[in-house]
Amino acid sequence: MAVREIIRMGHPVLRQRARELTPEEITSPGLRDLIDDMVDTLAASGGIGLAAPQIAEPVRLAIIRIPGGPSRYGEIEEVPLTIYVNPTIEIRDAEEQGFWEGCLSVPGLRGYVERPRGIRVRWQDLDGQPETADYEGFLATVFQHEFDHLDGRLYIDRMQDTTRLMFEEEFARYGDATAAID
Repeated sequence: MAVREIIRMGHPVLRQRARELTPEEITSPGLRDLIDDMVDTLAASGGIGLAAPQIAEPVRLAIIRIPGGPSRYGEIEEVPLTIYVNPTIEIRDAEEQGFWEGCLSVPGLRGYVERPRGIRVRWQDLDGQPETADYEGFLATVFQHEFDHLDGRLYIDRMQDTTRLMFEEEFARYGDATAAID
């Protein structure tokens, strides 16, 4: 359909709690159009996830597509394009793990964020039917990051140490420069 503008940190929609979609909205043609726009926008951005608030649509909707295979985070399990309507997260393993996160709405920066290691995701599909899946490791982080957008949160809000926020160019050049500071 169309590639939409990804709004950036500072836009008020990114700080709002998104509203749940009603059963009527879930099965509507308008939601299908929004999803088509989100898929096109995600593909054009090169990202792996996009929440509707990132394109200024304050509804509880996110899409995730992870190609899987080797990455800078190790071997990652593939997640085919999936649409998550009204998703919720239940923490299954509260032990924290950390990854360097980036965000399409916070372009050019990376930050080290620690989050729970294991989660259960519950959501509705496009027929309004309930779905459930469990994720661990890096995948758990991806889902927590994307669904934070639905609650008006950005990854930088979860950082415990702001010295571990850096520009992507410096991260590529120096890696985790803060690891040598201890």
